Amino acid sequence: MMCSVTAESVWLQQPRYEAAEADFQCYLNKSRTPTTQDNTSCSALVTDIQQIRQQIQTAMNNTGEEKAGAQTVGLEQRVSLLEKENRELKKAVEELKKMTSALNLQLKSGTKANVEVDKNSNNIVTKMDVEETKDAESSEEDDDDVNLFGSDEEEDEAKVREREERIKAYQLKKSKKPALIAKSSVTLDVKPWDDETDMKKMEECVRTIQMDGLLWGASKLAPLAYGIKKLIILCVVEDEKVSVDDLQEKICEFEDYVQSVDIAAFNKI
Repeated sequence: MMCSVTAESVWLQQPRYEAAEADFQCYLNKSRTPTTQDNTSCSALVTDIQQIRQQIQTAMNNTGEEKAGAQTVGLEQRVSLLEKENRELKKAVEELKKMTSALNLQLKSGTKANVEVDKNSNNIVTKMDVEETKDAESSEEDDDDVNLFGSDEEEDEAKVREREERIKAYQLKKSKKPALIAKSSVTLDVKPWDDETDMKKMEECVRTIQMDGLLWGASKLAPLAYGIKKLIILCVVEDEKVSVDDLQEKICEFEDYVQSVDIAAFNKI
């Protein structure tokens, strides 16, 4: 087939080749034109990027200035607040100084103290401590002028006697003051052996117990079980003189009548 083509003297495919060449030239022209456009678009893009960079730099500079201004304003506010607090603290310190000086003046002038004690509906007001303090102060003032090498006879004997009399009177008054006695109210349950126990006799035996600081009170019989009754008796004891355990043991010594003794109630008076 190739031999037949080369042997031909007529170029039958020329239009095709020309059309192909024309297409190729058009293709070349088209590829050159976009290249120019691409260069133009690239230069425009570079310009836009430079403008954006410039805008960013300007914005950053403005932000830094604004931050610096805001920090300056914040520092000024803090300084003013600290100055205000400093003035208030100085004012408070001045007031405390005034109060302290006033208290010192009161202490130096000698305030009178009254000790009021309310016991057993009796109000006892004592001023001996204040008077003794005054006497001590007066004695200290007198000691400033005393010659240490002088005799003891130079002391004012009248003041000494008066002070001693006051002390004795105070001690006597204090000794006559009634002392509080701790007492307790105790309710005892005395249980018999059976229903045939003489409860009246048992109560008489219990009341025969006499102790210093023991006072018997009211009593009654209460049902226990199966017709058996127990003795409920009230007594008042002084805590320092009477032991409830000893009292229970003494009651249990009446073995013919008493089976056991229990504490039903115990109240401080």
